[in-house]
Amino acid sequence: MSAEPSSQSPWQAATITRIEKRTPRVTSFWFKPSRPFAHLAGQHVDIRLTAPDGYQARRSYSIASAPDAGAAVELAIERLDDGEVSPFFHDVAAVGDEIELRGPLGGHFIWEDSDGGPILLVGGGSGVVPLMAMVRHRTLRNAAVPVALVFSARVWDEVIFRDELIGLDDRLDGFNLVLTLTREPARRPADYSRRVDARMIVQAIERLPKAPRLAYVCGSNAFVSAAAQALIDAEVPAGIIRTERYGV
Repeated sequence: MSAEPSSQSPWQAATITRIEKRTPRVTSFWFKPSRPFAHLAGQHVDIRLTAPDGYQARRSYSIASAPDAGAAVELAIERLDDGEVSPFFHDVAAVGDEIELRGPLGGHFIWEDSDGGPILLVGGGSGVVPLMAMVRHRTLRNAAVPVALVFSARVWDEVIFRDELIGLDDRLDGFNLVLTLTREPARRPADYSRRVDARMIVQAIERLPKAPRLAYVCGSNAFVSAAAQALIDAEVPAGIIRTERYGV
């Protein structure tokens, strides 16, 4: 499956077909584009809202759904109280509404099952969204690629896709979930209650059959800087680390 180059991705109408609350601040919205497109796990789309006076606001959101999941694209949108776009989706948007969407975009932070592994995924907060697309892609393809996902959230109730991820971890098929909570005690015996550090990364890698072939880190600027340094300190080669940053 090949994704459409960004230079050939014009704005188009997309209809909201489903809405599901994930956490107190994150809600998933499924959009069905008027011109469906193929995407790769890790890519994102741009959303554009236009006010009655012509003012436009645009934001980029990672795609949470796997490439194999059908025509509708899932975006998990976190509410930012001072944002221009997210409050609209959380307070106003409804199933049946049309919005403007452009994509898929991005060609660096992607993974296909043919890329092989093992792979190490490290996400902070809503930075888990493109990593979730990779995990789901692996699941739908029944790929045997070993994966370790280190997911940092402030509290248990903010672990996006929590039940789905724990369910995948329970399958014992080569997917390993490592949760770390920064403001609450760990809820599961093998999880953590601190920020991501080199020791945690080393222990996550020990759950893999061999050293990772690729590593992906996504989250806020501060999280990615700290987590990427933790990977380097854990002797993960810099050349295999791919990062995606958002916000401040």
